[in-house]
Amino acid sequence: MKVLRRDGSIYEGSFEEKEVREAFWHTSAHVLAQAVKRLYPDTKCAIGPAISNGFYYDFDFGVPFSEEQLKDVEKEMGKIIGEALPLEVCERERQEAAAFMAERKEPYKVELILALPEGETVSFYRQGDYEESCAGPHIDNTCRIGAFRLLSLAGAYWRGDEKNKMLTRIYGVSFPEASGLAQYLHMLEEAKKRDHRKLGKELGLFTIMEEGPGFPFFLPKGLALKNLLIGYWRKLHEREGYQEIATPMMLDRRLWEISGHWEHYRDKMYTTAIDNREFAIKPMNCPGGMLVYKMEPRSYKELPLRLGELGVVHRHEQLHGLMRVRCLTQDDAHIFMTEGQVVEEIQKVVRLIGQVYSRFGFSYHVELSTRPEDSIGTQEEWELATGALERAIREMGIPYMVNEGDGAFYGPKLDFHLKDSIGRTWQCGTIQLDFQLPRRFEASYVGADGEKHRPIMIHRTVFGSIERFMGILIEHYAGRFPVWLSPVQVMVLPVSEKSLAYAGEVTEKLKSQNIRAELDQREEKLGYKIREAQLLKVPYMLVLGEKEQEKQTLSVRARDAEEGKQDLGEMALPDFVQMVERKETGFFGYKAL
Repeated sequence: MKVLRRDGSIYEGSFEEKEVREAFWHTSAHVLAQAVKRLYPDTKCAIGPAISNGFYYDFDFGVPFSEEQLKDVEKEMGKIIGEALPLEVCERERQEAAAFMAERKEPYKVELILALPEGETVSFYRQGDYEESCAGPHIDNTCRIGAFRLLSLAGAYWRGDEKNKMLTRIYGVSFPEASGLAQYLHMLEEAKKRDHRKLGKELGLFTIMEEGPGFPFFLPKGLALKNLLIGYWRKLHEREGYQEIATPMMLDRRLWEISGHWEHYRDKMYTTAIDNREFAIKPMNCPGGMLVYKMEPRSYKELPLRLGELGVVHRHEQLHGLMRVRCLTQDDAHIFMTEGQVVEEIQKVVRLIGQVYSRFGFSYHVELSTRPEDSIGTQEEWELATGALERAIREMGIPYMVNEGDGAFYGPKLDFHLKDSIGRTWQCGTIQLDFQLPRRFEASYVGADGEKHRPIMIHRTVFGSIERFMGILIEHYAGRFPVWLSPVQVMVLPVSEKSLAYAGEVTEKLKSQNIRAELDQREEKLGYKIREAQLLKVPYMLVLGEKEQEKQTLSVRARDAEEGKQDLGEMALPDFVQMVERKETGFFGYKAL
């Protein structure tokens, strides 16, 4: 597929490439705008970018616009695509560009153009009777859009400012082939079924209350799941030579000024005053880790020093269940090292992240995020850090994409985007290389030459945050967690009160073997109890009646078919315990580490 860049050059690539995909969706947004202008000529166009999954366009219709009207817009878009309109690009001087859009009565475009520096040129893309100011790039012809769908409407303030006018945002998605659209729509349906907020409530995992927006309450089963992830994390990091620390949740404002967070992250921080001193509730763990490093003189013989922390941090974020919370447990680690250790340490973290994701059945891709506009440090330091990350990942033979300008304010990073069971990607793990904080905090170590040197620092996470990773796992497994990860592994179901005592004995014996078992002793019919256990997605149900009590056996039902069947028949308790333990070790199991 051909991509037309702002300078008029053509790049040819596949839809799987980020630049091509974004250009494809950007052009689809322009087709949407062209269709709207044909049907509703008085409408004012605002912005229409490509996003992570498709595109949107913001319009000022001036009159009510409803979802029923989307069908008419889709029909007009189909006509535009069928016209096979080639895209052309040209440039105009800033004032000429503003006058051009003003003549077409597009005030939002004029505002954007006039916000550019004096003397700036503005690129315009034209397709048939439609032309607008746009940085591009775009695909070369509207006919490349093989299938599309307008998905929804939403309100959006102009420039995201609630003081501005509310616009109508139309979301859509498009693909070169009809099969791509069909697959995507299937994924959306699956995503609705797997919504972690819905399943979290049904499975009794967590809740978020009005009294604490963005601050999750973990219920017993949810806390069991969270603790399993934490236990796994601790075992892995102990094996990999990390020392776990815990730093305070609230620290003096001056610390955050030194680190740079006060200047670059202040709008997301919570603050308070105590004894006439201003404190910040930590949004990050790194300044606390830096203070721990500086507590005593360090020698090169101690490096690399790997400090891990399951730190609870608070950030004022937009909210979405567990995916976007304001209180989260970040599985942080900070590695202090010499320059000669940098590449090897990066590679060790890459391998650790890969091992964790494979345990859960995730594949992943890597993006190298480079220096943002809002950053600290010299260009030379950024080039050194970026080069080290590139070298480390290249030597491992792992492909990566470059995400320009998306690094942390203190350094470039490798971001790990995992793919779940229905094809969605989530950015979780990260490796950030930092020359700045050690300098700002005047951290040092004594080298082999007896002189003081500045350590280099890695910030890294594997899960990203425990809460968000839980949300991803709930949707990845649709709540049907593997045996090792299930908050309740076995539900014990007595047939009647006569077998209740035996069922209680079995439950206690299972617990003594570290199997998470629950006894359903409600006075309900057996069929009802089985259905309830199935709704809770418990991996195993043990049906215990007088026959099982007499023979001291278990009637075992599996949630998932094993050896082609769900009813596994009668089994002795030791054999059942051994089967569950095999499941734990085979998929995950601390024994397998």
